Amino acid sequence: MSELELHQQLERRIPVAPLELVVMPSAVELGAAVNNYLVNFRRQYNNIAKNDPAFTGYVRSDYRMKFDAVRFSSGEGKGVILDSARGKDIYILTDVTNHSITYKMNGFVNHMSPDDHFQDLKRIIAAINGKATRISVIMPFLYEGRQHKRAGRESLDGSMMLKELVDLGIGNFITFDAHDPRIQNVAPLTDFNNFISPYQFLRAIIDTFPDVVLDKDHFVVISPDEGALDRAVYFANVLGADTGMFYKRRDYSRIVNGKNPIVAHEFLGTDLQGKDVIVMDDMISSGGSILDTAKQLKALHARHVFLCTTFGLFTDGLEAFDKAYECGDFDLVVTTNLTYQPVSLKTRAWFRQADMSKYIATIIDFFNHNACVQDYSTPSSKIHEILARYNRHEADELALIEIRDTEF
Repeated sequence: MSELELHQQLERRIPVAPLELVVMPSAVELGAAVNNYLVNFRRQYNNIAKNDPAFTGYVRSDYRMKFDAVRFSSGEGKGVILDSARGKDIYILTDVTNHSITYKMNGFVNHMSPDDHFQDLKRIIAAINGKATRISVIMPFLYEGRQHKRAGRESLDGSMMLKELVDLGIGNFITFDAHDPRIQNVAPLTDFNNFISPYQFLRAIIDTFPDVVLDKDHFVVISPDEGALDRAVYFANVLGADTGMFYKRRDYSRIVNGKNPIVAHEFLGTDLQGKDVIVMDDMISSGGSILDTAKQLKALHARHVFLCTTFGLFTDGLEAFDKAYECGDFDLVVTTNLTYQPVSLKTRAWFRQADMSKYIATIIDFFNHNACVQDYSTPSSKIHEILARYNRHEADELALIEIRDTEF
């Protein structure tokens, strides 16, 4: 089904309520792009119900709600909404990893932490004060997502986060590539949606390396550890390619930076001689683990090594990646724009961004109409479509332009 047909279907469904987009300061750039797509969606397609009261406010020039996240010199804060929220279908977009935002406390400059961003999110929900028809939270990087299970005397921050938001009255929770989506078990009656981004990874790779052959004989999907195996197996099955896995051997007698250090990576998989490989994971944190994986793949004579993760945090900086790229340990890093990306990252020769703004706008559009999003949560058909064109050797300049133009 074409994009035009999908949106024509939406126009035959009455929206839940007038759409409002709350873009937190942590997600301004992404939010602006999402808003532009929403504006274009609803202007481009002929709406058969423009004069229907049920479609009041359907076509607008800007869907972003005005609000303020105030921070006092004591470090305390408050949320203030400047537009009416009554009867609206509100989507709050936040990026809890954006460390670039600062505030002053007692004369000192502080960078906002994930805890600060989460508190501001709760303040805005509290300021809405139950007046909205529905509140949906879009939190691409799941706050405290790695605290999803208890091993010993430790906190379950991820579970507590979701429970707090549910208690505040949210109707939908939308995230991407959750470290463990079973966190939704804390609130089984709340709509929890976990989306993935392999289609955008594939587009970035074939756009940058058009000579890549995407079949079983030339391409392998690698999981850097046992925890990421599910996403690697899914992508490999869709591509019809082989898969492999690295086993992380850890030293459980020591704790460094809050975790047991990795002693070695052991590879389990097929012969990689002359093949292109894609390493799929949910995030790059410091980057040490995925760089060691890439180096070992090159030692196993892989031709190209592509490192694809949903979230690129690069908490220890970019120097290690610069050095590894110069040494030929990998060929490309692809991460989405779901989290904050400094300009210094975007200008690196080894980096490509997988733009998710149109994808998010489409999800919001479908949710606003209570339409089925199954094809978007598991985009197998979109991947098969792009593979059918690409593997027929239509990847000349015109075909690549067509592929780029049919993104989510």
